[in-house]
Amino acid sequence: MSQLHTVAELMALSARTAPKGRGEDFIVTEIVEGDDLAVLGRTMIEFGERSGKALFDRDGKNVMDSAVVLLIGMKDASPLGLNCGACGAEKCVAINTYQGEFSGPQCCLRMLDLGIAIGSAVKTASLLNADNRIMYRIGPVAKEMGVIDADVVIGIPLSATGKSIYFDR
Repeated sequence: MSQLHTVAELMALSARTAPKGRGEDFIVTEIVEGDDLAVLGRTMIEFGERSGKALFDRDGKNVMDSAVVLLIGMKDASPLGLNCGACGAEKCVAINTYQGEFSGPQCCLRMLDLGIAIGSAVKTASLLNADNRIMYRIGPVAKEMGVIDADVVIGIPLSATGKSIYFDR
């Protein structure tokens, strides 16, 4: 087990224990490493070519050059039931009625929970001096590949080199 695997485990712990609306936890995590990183990176590049979306190649190469990737997602998150309108609906939405790169719509307040979990995870990586970058582009590909069972997914690759591989891209 590598040091960065341990960092990823501690990041997943931070995501798990991050504050959440009503204390209800819909966060899921998965660690990707070894040969699976190369597969994920190559599939990201192919996804970008297939979809015509830019920068999947750049981020896919970053994934292949990383030691580990932590996936943080949200699965079957019920709306808080506040009818706040932040999602754009008059009453709380029926989640996961649309399938795109991610499943949606999602309760805005649950998406905040996901953001807080991601922020807590990268805070942990920072405290441990592990280079990292939050990457949206990892999420749709990891979801499509079935690497993680989640409705919305964000990836956080980790590296430990003399200069961050995520800086001058």
